Amino acid sequence: MKVIFMGTPDFAAHALNALHAAGHDIVCVYSQPPRPAGRGHKLQPSPVHRRAEELGLSVRHPLSLKKDAQARADFAALKADVAVVAAYGLILPQDVLDAPQYGCINIHASLLPRWRGAAPIQRAIMAGDDKSGVCIMQMEAGLDTGPVLMRGEVPITEKTTAQTLHDALAAQGAALIVQTLENLPALNPEKQSEDGVTYAHMLSKEDGKIDWAQSAAALERQMRALSGWPGVWTLHRGARLKILAAEIEKSDGTQGKAGEIIDRHLIVACGSGSLRLTSVQPENRKAMDGLSYMNGTHVNIGEVLG
Repeated sequence: MKVIFMGTPDFAAHALNALHAAGHDIVCVYSQPPRPAGRGHKLQPSPVHRRAEELGLSVRHPLSLKKDAQARADFAALKADVAVVAAYGLILPQDVLDAPQYGCINIHASLLPRWRGAAPIQRAIMAGDDKSGVCIMQMEAGLDTGPVLMRGEVPITEKTTAQTLHDALAAQGAALIVQTLENLPALNPEKQSEDGVTYAHMLSKEDGKIDWAQSAAALERQMRALSGWPGVWTLHRGARLKILAAEIEKSDGTQGKAGEIIDRHLIVACGSGSLRLTSVQPENRKAMDGLSYMNGTHVNIGEVLG
């Protein structure tokens, strides 16, 4: 098939690799423009942009398609059979959605209609879902509202982190989009149910702030979901303390108020239950285990975090 690929992060690069390996004619790749990164703030291409160049593919990165008539005309002039979209980052206006013969098809990392929107991987873990998955969706003007062409599931366990779920869904999405294009003319799109719709709102740094009044189970999920970005943190003695890993502590009957340190191994009381903070990183210092933080910072039992 003659394919336009539109994506930006590593999640999307897996699909680009799979489509190229399957022998599709990728006539152009669209990705977000290079952004400043690293200590020198040099412009760095996105993972999809970088991989496209390695494969010898043409790359475009318009700042807008909705407001740029010439960019839309250039898109239509490619006369593609289909456009594959995965975490691209721009709104696609209706004339772009309609330009390819089979329209635009999105790889979405959730079991639609649950977790429409920007951060489905993290929100699924935080909510305590027992499974996630990938939906290959025919795109419409609405936010992730289009009919589903194919879907697959991945379990979420008590050990699942945002990174492990991302990797599993990226691999599944890559496999499913190849299957979808192989069978595209024969597929029967499944209209999404209006029941069970939830939205995975974009993450912010404030999502990583710990509210110790929540249960230990909810906070442990927050830590697994946000361990990459934005990271999970609390305040101790006025300085930010990153929580890199934690375990739910089996109760021995000892329970302080929310946020109170109740044990030398940096066990902290929550709204219900308690957490052992197994790895932390104080502000402007290296990561360390909880006991080392307690000893090195001369923390007293009874001090309150947050």
